[in-house]
Amino acid sequence: MISSDTIFALASGAGRAGVAIIRLSGPDAGAALRTLTGQDLPPPRRATRSRFRAAETGQPLDDGLALWFPGPASFTGEDVVEMHLHGGPAVIAVVQAELAGIAGLRPAEAGEFSRRAFHNGKMDLTEAEGLADLIAAETEAQRQQARRQYGGELGHLYEGWRHSLLKSLALIEAEIDFSDEELPPGLIDRVIAGTT
Repeated sequence: MISSDTIFALASGAGRAGVAIIRLSGPDAGAALRTLTGQDLPPPRRATRSRFRAAETGQPLDDGLALWFPGPASFTGEDVVEMHLHGGPAVIAVVQAELAGIAGLRPAEAGEFSRRAFHNGKMDLTEAEGLADLIAAETEAQRQQARRQYGGELGHLYEGWRHSLLKSLALIEAEIDFSDEELPPGLIDRVIAGTT
């Protein structure tokens, strides 16, 4: 069962960088952003310059960009917030500590954003596997294969196989259930042709 908690995690790579992205997903994502900025939510899917502050003291944490993706039109199918901050370890640590102090928020488990996207019908299992492969890809061939899988190519192939097997099953059941009645000739031949 998927938790109804709001989760957060560093979405960009770990280590020093010019920009770090912290992503939140869940029912309290928007409220958490309002708490840290003291402002209304930005327009959906528009990067908005924001000053992030400590909830209790109002002390500035960092200046950056805030993005708001109301569910279900988001990666996870839930309300999602992205905070684009300066990528220094101290900035990341203080913002994550501030988020952890907000009731209803908790750090995400590994893969939890993708798990929520799968649970909410935003991706199928083959796409989830493709995403994991894309993240792990080290060569161009691996990247291309993972991109095709994440793009749904394998899922569409499996769906075609599923459709053919269900059609064949229906033909076999018709042959068994109505064997003493007049049926079109060659049903079993159609099953064999449809599954090879």
